[in-house]
Amino acid sequence: MKKIFFVLAFLFAGIFSNAQIIDPVIWEFSQNKISESEVELQFKASIEEHWHLYSQFTGQYFSDEGPIPTSFTFNESDFFIKQDSVLEEPPIQDYDPIWEETLKYYEGEVTFRQRIKLLTKDPFNITGEINFMLCDEVQCVFPMPVPFSFQINSDGRIVVKKAEEEITIEEIENTQKYNDKLVELNNPSTDCGEKKSEENSLWAIFILGLLGGLIALITPCVFPMIPLTVSFFTKGEKGKGTFNAVMYGFFIMLIYFLLSIPFHLMPNIDPEILNQISTNSWLNLFFFAIFIAFALSFFGYFELALPSKWGNKADSGSNIGGLIGIFFMALTLAIVSFSCTGPILGSLLAGTLGGDVSTVVILGMEFKMVATKLTAGMTGFGLALGFPFALFALFPKLLDALPQSGGWLNSVKVVLGFLEVALAIKFLSNADMVEQWGLIKRETFFVLWFIIGVLTVLYLIGKIQFPHDSKVQKISKMRYGFILSFLFFTIYLIPGMFGSHLNWWEHEVLSGFPPPLSYSYTYQQEEKEVFFDYWEAIEYAEQEGKAVFIDFTGWACVNCRKMEENVFPEVEDLLGEFVLCQLYVDEQTLLDSSETVVVPTSDGGTKKKTLTTVGNKWSTLQAVTYASSSQPYYVLYSPKNGLLTNPIGYTPDVSEFQKWLKCGLTEFNK
Repeated sequence: MKKIFFVLAFLFAGIFSNAQIIDPVIWEFSQNKISESEVELQFKASIEEHWHLYSQFTGQYFSDEGPIPTSFTFNESDFFIKQDSVLEEPPIQDYDPIWEETLKYYEGEVTFRQRIKLLTKDPFNITGEINFMLCDEVQCVFPMPVPFSFQINSDGRIVVKKAEEEITIEEIENTQKYNDKLVELNNPSTDCGEKKSEENSLWAIFILGLLGGLIALITPCVFPMIPLTVSFFTKGEKGKGTFNAVMYGFFIMLIYFLLSIPFHLMPNIDPEILNQISTNSWLNLFFFAIFIAFALSFFGYFELALPSKWGNKADSGSNIGGLIGIFFMALTLAIVSFSCTGPILGSLLAGTLGGDVSTVVILGMEFKMVATKLTAGMTGFGLALGFPFALFALFPKLLDALPQSGGWLNSVKVVLGFLEVALAIKFLSNADMVEQWGLIKRETFFVLWFIIGVLTVLYLIGKIQFPHDSKVQKISKMRYGFILSFLFFTIYLIPGMFGSHLNWWEHEVLSGFPPPLSYSYTYQQEEKEVFFDYWEAIEYAEQEGKAVFIDFTGWACVNCRKMEENVFPEVEDLLGEFVLCQLYVDEQTLLDSSETVVVPTSDGGTKKKTLTTVGNKWSTLQAVTYASSSQPYYVLYSPKNGLLTNPIGYTPDVSEFQKWLKCGLTEFNK
């Protein structure tokens, strides 16, 4: 009976202590998917110094056996079965002066684990509470029971719900809507297309990053940096060309490596954030202003340079000032090329969500595997992008061998300035399309480029001069070559000025640069019906007995335009067999009412996300259901069976794209 009085005394002490807000333990809940039908719930207790939490197997309530043990109570449900009891780590077993006997307890941190077997694929809750006691050298506390609640999604993933952040029925329904049950990325009806690997080693992810970087090299967004690179390194110190070029390539790789670091620290970052940045209208307007500034500098109206005090702070014999300039050139490349590289990098992140939540030890430090894979991929991406630009940086060394006659080098800079203006218009066009302002439609874009072409030709023949130009006395053969090249290109632009109905002149060379044919003053809506809502397209396809061709695209997506203008017309008959659905992930039209969903994070947890625009809906759907944030992204979908083939991305090879479509149709017709 003596021990009963001790327990009662400590309970009253605990009540008083709680009034004094003594809370020596913090509980965190997480989970791990063991298999399709089994999950592990994890309960982590972080205990303050000098306090200890008792084991599950120390004493019983109000008995002579000792303190109150930790216990986990699960509310009954027909949807799961507990596998054995709650497992705990080996406890400390030592003499307890308060209870005057040897007891089992924990200090610091301890994680309890409970495996459960799922009896249904439908969503359901796992709820319950934790009871426990903690003591230090002079007192004990018995806090109020801590409630826990987990939401099991349709695919077996667990969404952790903290007691202070309740998830409503509406949010659960929204979450189910954006996670299509029929889509099993690792189990399409047939293996046509790009098979999605379930698990990749760090080396495999690194190689995928390399391939992504090589793909980025051929995108139009990277092209503007070639003339800027050549111009910048032309003015570099002689004798340090190789060193500077190597550092330039290294800095490019370093920037992409650093870009992955926040994902180690902030697992709640959305995978489509990179794509949102790349298509952000204000960022594109900023790029427009930057390129206009570059152009004016090339024209000779002012000199772009870093603040002189940056260089003055460095020792006269050091190369720090030069390295700062090279680093900022690398940073400029990374920022400017983001319109094309952002979706590729976003896919690296999206592909890791919902995957392995284990850890890896590198140099004695522990890292989350998901974020580590992202770092490996981005480092590979930066290496593939940086190496060629290091070679471009070496190019100015060849210029040293050319004769130093007249103002030929200044003429090169001016021509590059005209190119920068043309590319600035491209960024302005991106912002215009995303916001749907209607300022630079397809015809306007061609008119502006035509004017730039005419001005370039007039400059090359000597009719226009800029501040640092000398009068053209004689036109060399090389200059004649440039004049003819720009003249032919300018003539090539003329049909585009008169509308998209001139199908006899398709401007294949410029695919991806001008706005799409549909963003035109003269565009006539085609007879075929196109849906812009995922669920409406699927419902219509089910009624018509057809499959759905789903196109995740974007207004500012360069490669999407290339596919629409060069590949789609060649497979028009095959596309006519499908219900067509286009989903613009950068569409800024506001929803009638916002929606809140629960999405996975890179550390295996979840978070709430509020969708406010049409683009938010489709980018979230693509990331959650299809584990991708890259555009274009094509899906062949059966309303009854889900994926017909593996989805594919940018596929400029018409025969390959045609083969993929035929494979999907054959599978659907079975």
